[in-house]
Parts: sequence; structure tokens; C-alpha cells
Amino acid sequence: MSSSHLTIITGASRGLGLALARQLMQPGHTLILVSRNVHPQLSAPPGARLEQWQHDLADAALAAERLREWLADQPPARHASATLINNAGVIPPIVPLSQSADAAGQAALATALRVGLEAPMLLSAVFLSATGHWKAPRKVLNISSGLGRRPMASTAAYCAAKAGMDHFTRCLALEEAGKPQGARVCALAPGVIDTDMQVQLRGAQASDFPDHARFVQLKQAHALASTDAAAQRVLAWLHRADFGAEPVADLRSLDADIPPMARHGGNGAAR
Repeated sequence: MSSSHLTIITGASRGLGLALARQLMQPGHTLILVSRNVHPQLSAPPGARLEQWQHDLADAALAAERLREWLADQPPARHASATLINNAGVIPPIVPLSQSADAAGQAALATALRVGLEAPMLLSAVFLSATGHWKAPRKVLNISSGLGRRPMASTAAYCAAKAGMDHFTRCLALEEAGKPQGARVCALAPGVIDTDMQVQLRGAQASDFPDHARFVQLKQAHALASTDAAAQRVLAWLHRADFGAEPVADLRSLDADIPPMARHGGNGAAR
């Protein structure tokens, strides 16, 4: 068997996904990055392989079909492990749901649900089907959020997508546990991270967003994790021997074991 470790990451052109890709870009690794935009400065070091696929995951069927075809061309023994990280997500305009009744609002809601829930389900289905006969260990890591487990006004679509992600991961874990060589799966909330999503939350109108002041305070208190620190913690979780024992997990459960400089504040906000 090859020593190549295959990882597929969505939403890898910026934020947490980009940080994950950079940390995994090592000799012996094959990375497939699926994003709406490619990152022109990413390159693979000697001994590593990188492919960037430009797909808008609001139309995930095209990306799923490309992944199916690519995996079908891979010899079953080529990779020592195979991992799918569903990281892409979209938060539509931060307003009460009643303000999303026009055509633009409805389109934004549909995009958030397609990128945040439909795409992970389609890609997971293709990944698990195409690699089901591989002997290599396989994992599916869904990047979830505390907002999938705790409601917040004016973010209904994002909360719904993450709640759906959590629950389909629970179902998937049951399915894979019943297979002789089933994949291990987990929906992981990584905590609050200093990304463009946080900028969007702080930029919302306070009159439309009751939690606005809390997000401003998180930034002012330097309570947001850097994308690099968050990626390091996510990958540490991915590589745990008991990965998947909890199909829905939260990195904040480990805060007592994390050095102070790597911790982050908040109580489940927007990640």
C-alpha cells in the first residue's frame, strides 16, 4: 500500500479550510481542495500532490460527480488513508427570517442550505460509496458549529444547516458502524474563529441582530481563535485514536487541556 494520505477539503480557499490545507500540505499527502475560488498562492512541496477544483457548492452535484469520477480512477491500494472534510459554509444576510421573503432573500436562504447541508451530504455519499471497497481507513469530518445546537436570532438558515449536518452525521455514524470496514465520522464544532464570517456578524445591523454586541465584544477581547490555531486543534481531533466515538463533538470540551494561548472565548457563537 502507498504511504499517500488522501484528504478532500471543501471551502479551502480561505479561513479555516485554507489553514487546514496549509497544515496538511506535507510530503506523502494528496490534497483535493474544492472551493468557489482557487487560491493562487497554494503549491505542493516535493512529495505532495495538490489539486484545486473550482466549484460553487451551491450546485454541489457537479462537484460530487467530479469526485466520483476521480475516486473511481484511483487504484484501491494507492492511499494509506482517505478523509473528507466538509468545511464550506455560507451565512446569508443576518436579518430576521421574515425579511427574507423577497426573491433575493429566498435565493440567499437556498444557497446557505445547499452549501451547508446538501453539499456535505452529496459529497459524503459519493466519497463513502466510491471508497467502500478500499482497505485504507476512511474518515468523514463535518465542520459544524455551536449554532447547530443552540439557536440565535437572525441566523435561521445557518443554524438549520448546521443542525441538519449534526443529525445526518449521527445517522451516517450508525450506518457505517454496521459495515465491516465502515468509515468513522464526526461533526465537530471548532469554536469561534477569526474569519470573514465573524466580520459579517459584526457588520450586521444591531437592530436586526440581538447578539451583535456580543460578537463585537469577542473581537475587542481578543477572544477569537486564529485560523491556524483552530486548524491545529481540528487536525489533532481528526487524528485521535477515538475519532468518531462521539458522532457530534465540540472542541471546547477539551479547553481544560489546551494551553491558554490556544484557547478561545465565546459560548458557541458562529462556529
